[in-house]
Amino acid sequence: MLNIKSLEPLVSVIIPTYNRPEYLKQAITSAVQQTYQNLEIIVSDNCSSENPQALVESFQDPRIKFWRHEQNIGMLGNQFHGFKIATGKYVASLHDDDMWNHDFLSKLVPHLEANSDLILAFCDQYIIDAHSKIDAAATEQNTRSYKRDQITPGVHQSFTQIGLIDKSIPTAAACVIRNGVLNWDSIPSEVGGMWDLYLTYLCCISGYGVYYVPEKLTKYREHEQTDTLLSGSRNIQAKIRKGKSEIFCYQTFMEDQQLHEFNSYFRSKWLAANTTLGIGLLRDQQITDARRYFWQTLREQKFNLRTLSALILSFIPPTVTNKILKVS
Repeated sequence: MLNIKSLEPLVSVIIPTYNRPEYLKQAITSAVQQTYQNLEIIVSDNCSSENPQALVESFQDPRIKFWRHEQNIGMLGNQFHGFKIATGKYVASLHDDDMWNHDFLSKLVPHLEANSDLILAFCDQYIIDAHSKIDAAATEQNTRSYKRDQITPGVHQSFTQIGLIDKSIPTAAACVIRNGVLNWDSIPSEVGGMWDLYLTYLCCISGYGVYYVPEKLTKYREHEQTDTLLSGSRNIQAKIRKGKSEIFCYQTFMEDQQLHEFNSYFRSKWLAANTTLGIGLLRDQQITDARRYFWQTLREQKFNLRTLSALILSFIPPTVTNKILKVS
Protein backbone atom coordinates (compact mmCIF):
# COMPACT_ATOMS: atom_id res chain seq x y z
CA MET A 1 0.00 0.00 0.00
CA LEU A 2 1.22 3.47 -0.90
CA ASN A 3 2.35 5.47 2.12
CA ILE A 4 0.84 8.94 1.63
CA LYS A 5 2.89 10.34 4.49
CA SER A 6 6.13 9.39 2.73
CA LEU A 7 5.10 11.53 -0.26
CA GLU A 8 4.61 14.64 1.86
CA PRO A 9 7.62 16.90 2.47
CA LEU A 10 8.63 17.24 6.11
CA VAL A 11 7.27 20.29 7.91
CA SER A 12 8.96 21.49 11.11
CA VAL A 13 6.51 22.95 13.61
CA ILE A 14 8.28 25.30 16.03
CA ILE A 15 6.59 25.73 19.44
CA PRO A 16 8.59 28.01 21.76
CA THR A 17 7.19 27.90 25.29
CA TYR A 18 7.62 29.51 28.67
CA ASN A 19 5.47 28.94 31.79
CA ARG A 20 2.16 28.25 30.00
CA PRO A 21 1.54 24.49 30.44
CA GLU A 22 -2.24 24.56 29.91
CA TYR A 23 -2.02 26.60 26.75
CA LEU A 24 0.99 24.56 25.60
CA LYS A 25 -1.07 21.37 25.83
CA GLN A 26 -3.70 22.88 23.52
CA ALA A 27 -1.06 24.11 21.07
CA ILE A 28 0.63 20.71 20.83
CA THR A 29 -2.75 19.01 20.46
CA SER A 30 -3.57 21.21 17.49
CA ALA A 31 -0.23 20.27 15.91
CA VAL A 32 -0.45 16.50 16.37
CA GLN A 33 -4.04 16.50 15.08
CA GLN A 34 -3.11 18.07 11.74
CA THR A 35 -4.46 16.18 8.75
CA TYR A 36 -0.99 16.81 7.30
CA GLN A 37 1.04 14.10 9.03
CA ASN A 38 4.70 14.32 8.04
CA LEU A 39 5.87 16.58 10.86
CA GLU A 40 8.62 17.15 13.33
CA ILE A 41 7.23 19.15 16.26
CA ILE A 42 9.99 21.03 18.08
CA VAL A 43 8.95 22.18 21.56
CA SER A 44 11.62 24.56 22.84
CA ASP A 45 11.25 25.39 26.54
CA ASN A 46 12.86 28.61 27.74
CA CYS A 47 13.73 27.27 31.23
CA SER A 48 10.17 27.39 32.61
CA SER A 49 9.84 27.27 36.38
CA GLU A 50 7.93 24.02 35.94
CA ASN A 51 9.58 21.68 33.44
CA PRO A 52 6.93 20.77 30.80
CA GLN A 53 8.79 17.63 29.69
CA ALA A 54 6.27 15.27 31.32
CA LEU A 55 3.42 17.09 29.59
CA VAL A 56 5.16 16.82 26.24
CA GLU A 57 5.97 13.13 26.73
CA SER A 58 2.35 12.40 27.66
CA PHE A 59 1.43 12.76 23.98
CA GLN A 60 3.57 9.70 23.21
CA ASP A 61 4.12 11.02 19.70
CA PRO A 62 7.52 10.20 18.18
CA ARG A 63 7.27 13.29 15.95
CA ILE A 64 7.69 15.56 18.99
CA LYS A 65 11.21 16.68 19.89
CA PHE A 66 11.62 18.38 23.25
CA TRP A 67 14.41 20.82 24.06
CA ARG A 68 14.86 22.58 27.40
CA HIS A 69 17.34 25.43 27.82
CA GLU A 70 19.37 25.39 31.01
CA GLN A 71 18.75 29.11 31.44
CA ASN A 72 16.34 31.66 29.99
CA ILE A 73 17.78 32.89 26.69
CA GLY A 74 15.04 35.39 25.94
CA MET A 75 11.98 35.16 23.73
CA LEU A 76 13.86 35.82 20.50
CA GLY A 77 16.61 33.32 21.25
CA ASN A 78 14.12 30.60 22.10
CA GLN A 79 12.05 31.23 18.98
CA PHE A 80 14.98 31.14 16.59
CA HIS A 81 16.60 28.19 18.30
CA GLY A 82 13.65 26.20 16.98
CA PHE A 83 14.11 27.53 13.45
CA LYS A 84 17.82 26.79 13.48
CA ILE A 85 17.47 23.12 14.45
CA ALA A 86 14.52 22.47 12.13
CA THR A 87 15.20 19.86 9.44
CA GLY A 88 11.96 20.17 7.48
CA LYS A 89 11.59 21.46 3.94
CA TYR A 90 9.12 23.93 5.44
CA VAL A 91 8.85 25.56 8.86
CA ALA A 92 5.87 27.01 10.70
CA SER A 93 5.79 28.87 14.01
CA LEU A 94 3.09 27.97 16.53
CA HIS A 95 3.17 30.01 19.73
CA ASP A 96 2.44 28.06 22.90
CA ASP A 97 -0.77 30.02 23.51
CA ASP A 98 -2.16 29.75 19.97
CA MET A 99 -3.79 26.92 18.03
CA TRP A 100 -4.17 25.69 14.46
CA ASN A 101 -7.22 24.33 12.71
CA HIS A 102 -6.72 20.66 11.81
CA ASP A 103 -6.36 21.53 8.10
CA PHE A 104 -3.97 24.49 8.49
CA LEU A 105 -0.95 22.76 6.99
CA SER A 106 -2.85 20.70 4.42
CA LYS A 107 -4.28 23.90 2.93
CA LEU A 108 -1.02 25.88 2.82
CA VAL A 109 1.81 23.45 2.07
CA PRO A 110 0.49 22.26 -1.34
CA HIS A 111 0.75 25.79 -2.75
CA LEU A 112 4.43 25.92 -1.83
CA GLU A 113 4.98 22.47 -3.31
CA ALA A 114 3.30 23.52 -6.55
CA ASN A 115 5.43 26.65 -7.00
CA SER A 116 9.11 26.70 -6.07
CA ASP A 117 9.18 30.49 -6.58
CA LEU A 118 7.17 31.04 -3.39
CA ILE A 119 8.82 31.61 -0.02
CA LEU A 120 5.70 31.38 2.14
CA ALA A 121 1.97 30.75 2.20
CA PHE A 122 -0.29 32.48 4.71
CA CYS A 123 -3.91 32.70 5.79
CA ASP A 124 -6.31 34.68 7.97
CA GLN A 125 -6.89 33.93 11.66
CA TYR A 126 -9.46 33.88 14.43
CA ILE A 127 -8.97 35.82 17.65
CA ILE A 128 -9.68 33.81 20.80
CA ASP A 129 -9.80 34.76 24.46
CA ALA A 130 -8.10 33.24 27.51
CA HIS A 131 -10.73 30.47 27.56
CA SER A 132 -10.23 29.56 23.89
CA LYS A 133 -13.53 31.09 22.84
CA ILE A 134 -13.60 32.82 19.46
CA ASP A 135 -14.21 36.55 19.75
CA ALA A 136 -16.22 37.29 16.60
CA ALA A 137 -15.97 41.07 16.87
CA ALA A 138 -12.22 41.04 17.54
CA THR A 139 -11.72 38.55 14.70
CA GLU A 140 -13.54 40.78 12.24
CA GLN A 141 -11.63 43.84 13.44
CA ASN A 142 -8.32 41.98 13.12
CA THR A 143 -9.07 40.90 9.55
CA ARG A 144 -10.07 44.42 8.52
CA SER A 145 -7.25 46.16 10.40
CA TYR A 146 -4.66 44.11 8.54
CA LYS A 147 -6.64 44.36 5.29
CA ARG A 148 -6.72 40.61 4.75
CA ASP A 149 -10.30 41.04 3.53
CA GLN A 150 -8.90 43.07 0.61
CA ILE A 151 -6.12 40.74 -0.52
CA THR A 152 -6.63 38.81 -3.74
CA PRO A 153 -6.35 35.04 -3.11
CA GLY A 154 -3.39 33.35 -4.73
CA VAL A 155 0.13 34.37 -5.71
CA HIS A 156 1.65 37.79 -4.97
CA GLN A 157 5.08 38.20 -6.50
CA SER A 158 5.67 41.68 -5.09
CA PHE A 159 4.28 41.94 -1.59
CA THR A 160 6.04 44.76 0.24
CA GLN A 161 2.77 46.68 0.50
CA ILE A 162 0.84 43.84 2.12
CA GLY A 163 3.84 42.64 4.11
CA LEU A 164 5.44 45.78 5.57
CA ILE A 165 2.82 48.50 5.11
CA ASP A 166 -0.50 46.73 5.72
CA LYS A 167 1.24 44.03 7.83
CA SER A 168 -1.21 41.50 6.46
CA ILE A 169 1.12 38.51 6.77
CA PRO A 170 1.00 36.94 10.26
CA THR A 171 4.53 35.53 9.99
CA ALA A 172 4.64 34.41 13.61
CA ALA A 173 1.28 32.70 13.75
CA ALA A 174 -0.38 31.85 10.45
CA CYS A 175 2.08 31.02 7.71
CA VAL A 176 4.34 28.27 6.39
CA ILE A 177 7.85 29.26 5.25
CA ARG A 178 10.16 27.51 2.80
CA ASN A 179 13.19 26.47 4.84
CA GLY A 180 16.70 27.01 3.53
CA VAL A 181 16.01 30.34 1.82
CA LEU A 182 16.55 32.57 4.86
CA ASN A 183 19.61 32.57 7.08
CA TRP A 184 18.20 32.26 10.60
CA ASP A 185 21.53 33.42 12.04
CA SER A 186 21.18 36.75 10.23
CA ILE A 187 18.29 37.95 12.41
CA PRO A 188 19.81 40.63 14.71
CA SER A 189 18.88 40.59 18.39
CA GLU A 190 17.81 44.24 18.17
CA VAL A 191 14.58 43.24 16.37
CA GLY A 192 13.22 41.92 19.69
CA GLY A 193 9.47 41.44 19.67
CA MET A 194 9.28 42.75 16.10
CA TRP A 195 11.07 39.65 14.81
CA ASP A 196 8.05 38.63 12.76
CA LEU A 197 8.00 41.98 10.93
CA TYR A 198 11.74 41.70 10.27
CA LEU A 199 11.20 38.16 9.00
CA THR A 200 8.55 39.51 6.64
CA TYR A 201 11.09 42.11 5.49
CA LEU A 202 13.63 39.41 4.65
CA CYS A 203 10.96 37.55 2.70
CA CYS A 204 10.02 40.75 0.82
CA ILE A 205 13.59 41.30 -0.41
CA SER A 206 14.26 37.61 -1.13
CA GLY A 207 12.99 37.73 -4.72
CA TYR A 208 10.39 35.07 -3.97
CA GLY A 209 6.61 35.46 -3.95
CA VAL A 210 3.90 34.50 -1.46
CA TYR A 211 0.51 32.76 -1.62
CA TYR A 212 -2.60 33.89 0.25
CA VAL A 213 -5.40 31.53 1.32
CA PRO A 214 -8.36 33.69 2.46
CA GLU A 215 -9.53 31.33 5.19
CA LYS A 216 -9.25 31.57 8.98
CA LEU A 217 -7.11 28.54 9.70
CA THR A 218 -5.44 29.55 12.99
CA LYS A 219 -6.51 30.87 16.39
CA TYR A 220 -4.51 33.74 17.87
CA ARG A 221 -5.04 34.15 21.61
CA GLU A 222 -5.35 37.52 23.35
CA HIS A 223 -5.04 37.27 27.13
CA GLU A 224 -3.53 38.93 30.18
CA GLN A 225 0.03 37.85 29.32
CA THR A 226 -0.06 39.37 25.84
CA ASP A 227 2.26 42.40 25.65
CA THR A 228 -0.55 44.67 24.42
CA LEU A 229 -2.70 43.75 27.40
CA LEU A 230 -0.12 44.06 30.16
CA SER A 231 -0.68 46.63 32.86
CA GLY A 232 1.36 48.66 35.32
CA SER A 233 5.14 48.42 35.33
CA ARG A 234 5.08 45.46 32.95
CA ASN A 235 3.23 47.61 30.43
CA ILE A 236 5.93 50.27 30.76
CA GLN A 237 8.66 47.76 29.95
CA ALA A 238 6.58 46.40 27.06
CA LYS A 239 6.31 49.93 25.62
CA ILE A 240 10.06 50.45 25.96
CA ARG A 241 10.79 47.13 24.25
CA LYS A 242 8.32 47.93 21.49
CA GLY A 243 9.81 51.36 20.88
CA LYS A 244 13.38 50.06 20.65
CA SER A 245 12.42 47.20 18.34
CA GLU A 246 10.42 49.44 16.01
CA ILE A 247 13.18 52.06 15.83
CA PHE A 248 15.69 49.40 14.78
CA CYS A 249 13.39 47.78 12.21
CA TYR A 250 12.20 50.97 10.55
CA GLN A 251 15.73 52.38 10.49
CA THR A 252 16.81 49.24 8.64
CA PHE A 253 13.92 49.51 6.18
CA MET A 254 14.67 53.18 5.50
CA GLU A 255 18.28 52.38 4.66
CA ASP A 256 17.39 49.61 2.21
CA GLN A 257 17.39 51.04 -1.32
CA GLN A 258 15.20 48.18 -2.52
CA LEU A 259 12.38 49.74 -0.48
CA HIS A 260 13.02 53.39 -1.40
CA GLU A 261 9.46 53.97 -2.69
CA PHE A 262 8.14 53.33 0.84
CA ASN A 263 10.74 55.48 2.57
CA SER A 264 8.32 58.22 3.69
CA TYR A 265 6.08 55.64 5.35
CA PHE A 266 8.98 53.98 7.16
CA ARG A 267 10.24 57.37 8.31
CA SER A 268 6.85 58.25 9.78
CA LYS A 269 6.78 54.91 11.64
CA TRP A 270 10.36 55.46 12.83
CA LEU A 271 9.43 58.87 14.23
CA ALA A 272 6.35 57.44 15.93
CA ALA A 273 8.56 54.72 17.47
CA ASN A 274 10.88 57.38 18.89
CA THR A 275 7.88 58.93 20.63
CA THR A 276 6.67 55.51 21.83
CA LEU A 277 10.06 54.80 23.38
CA GLY A 278 10.17 58.30 24.88
CA ILE A 279 6.77 57.79 26.53
CA GLY A 280 7.90 54.46 27.94
CA LEU A 281 11.07 56.00 29.34
CA LEU A 282 9.09 58.92 30.76
CA ARG A 283 6.76 56.56 32.58
CA ASP A 284 9.84 54.72 33.83
CA GLN A 285 11.17 58.00 35.29
CA GLN A 286 14.02 58.16 32.76
CA ILE A 287 13.12 61.75 31.97
CA THR A 288 16.37 62.96 30.39
CA ASP A 289 16.52 60.01 28.00
CA ALA A 290 12.83 60.41 27.20
CA ARG A 291 13.29 64.05 26.19
CA ARG A 292 16.11 63.07 23.83
CA TYR A 293 13.71 60.90 21.82
CA PHE A 294 11.02 63.58 21.83
CA TRP A 295 13.49 66.16 20.50
CA GLN A 296 14.70 63.67 17.89
CA THR A 297 11.15 63.38 16.57
CA LEU A 298 10.43 67.11 16.65
CA ARG A 299 13.64 67.93 14.76
CA GLU A 300 12.44 65.70 11.92
CA GLN A 301 8.73 66.47 12.20
CA LYS A 302 8.21 70.08 13.23
CA PHE A 303 4.70 69.63 14.57
CA ASN A 304 3.56 66.36 16.07
CA LEU A 305 0.87 66.75 18.69
CA ARG A 306 1.56 63.40 20.39
CA THR A 307 5.29 64.11 20.68
CA LEU A 308 4.88 67.73 21.69
CA SER A 309 2.35 66.81 24.37
CA ALA A 310 4.68 64.14 25.76
CA LEU A 311 7.58 66.59 25.82
CA ILE A 312 5.51 69.13 27.75
CA LEU A 313 4.45 66.42 30.19
CA SER A 314 8.11 65.64 30.86
CA PHE A 315 8.32 68.96 32.71
CA ILE A 316 5.30 68.15 34.92
CA PRO A 317 5.54 66.16 38.20
CA PRO A 318 5.59 62.37 37.55
CA THR A 319 2.49 61.71 39.69
CA VAL A 320 0.50 63.72 37.18
CA THR A 321 2.17 62.52 33.98
CA ASN A 322 1.80 58.81 34.78
CA LYS A 323 -1.97 59.14 35.05
CA ILE A 324 -2.12 60.80 31.64
CA LEU A 325 0.41 58.56 29.89
CA LYS A 326 -1.34 55.34 30.85
CA VAL A 327 -3.64 55.91 27.91
CA SER A 328 -0.86 56.89 25.46
